[in-house]
Amino acid sequence: MDIITGDIGGTNARLALCRIGANDIEIVTQTTYPSGEYASLEKIVKTFSENLESEPDAACFGLPCPITGGVCNTTNLPWKISQKRLQNTLGGTETHLINDLEALAWGIGGLSQSDFLTLQEGNGDGAGNAMVIAAGTGLGQAGLYWDGDVHLPFATEGGHCDFAPADELQIELLRFAQRKHQHVSWERLVSGPGLATIYDFMLEYRDVPAPDWFEELKEGDDVAEIVSTKAIQEVDDLYTEAVGLFIRLLGTEAGNQALKMKATGGVFIGGGIAPKMLDWIQMPFFMEAFLSKGRMRPLLEQMPVHVITTNNTALLGAAIYQQSI
Repeated sequence: MDIITGDIGGTNARLALCRIGANDIEIVTQTTYPSGEYASLEKIVKTFSENLESEPDAACFGLPCPITGGVCNTTNLPWKISQKRLQNTLGGTETHLINDLEALAWGIGGLSQSDFLTLQEGNGDGAGNAMVIAAGTGLGQAGLYWDGDVHLPFATEGGHCDFAPADELQIELLRFAQRKHQHVSWERLVSGPGLATIYDFMLEYRDVPAPDWFEELKEGDDVAEIVSTKAIQEVDDLYTEAVGLFIRLLGTEAGNQALKMKATGGVFIGGGIAPKMLDWIQMPFFMEAFLSKGRMRPLLEQMPVHVITTNNTALLGAAIYQQSI
């Protein structure tokens, strides 16, 4: 069975042809498209499908938005996506839409141990609810309900909940972000654009002139990658401070979500940013922020915490979901 799958993000749309065999799922071919250069997802899907050698049996796309009635408006793209239109684009091929983090959650079961970096072993046996949180262009979150035998993924929009500062520095960050955004969610700070906001805040907070590259930014420049690279290279303390704060906030919100899900079955950190910051995430302040929940610290210490290091998880997850229905 051949399935077109999509992992659609605000920066990139990744499409693949997955072949489901008796015991495994193989990615036959995949292509990455810059999302912002296309007027619609249908145009990307049409381009991808026209280059396939055979007709797919089905299609499933993971989308960065809440989906209702087979329709959604993407949060970080000016697209309105319709299951019916995509199905027509594919000549009537059976097509399904799911949330991108739901697709990521479905894909976890198709990974091997080598696809994870373990930050905390925990003391569970995999039973119990699990969760996934992923920072990229936005901040996605999903849950995996434990039914006694298997994990069943479900979508959430938890990344859009109110940001809650934990100390004086973060209170000032909130005030800074409120000048830019009417509503400051976790996504506004724990994402690629969020890291840019944090760096901009640190420039003001430390009363440091903006560097030339920051003043000369063009639309589409990956500020998060620039800041994180300079921090890794230890260009100066401001980059390091900005990335350190970003990692603490990611750890804090991962801990918040873990408590809400009671994720004794596992906490999984995904997205495009985490694999690029493995050295930072392995530093003590990520797990300390995750665990810093007062009387609930012992519960959090029981939870296995893993970083997903492969970038194909959501593509596989869309295929696993399609196979399951």
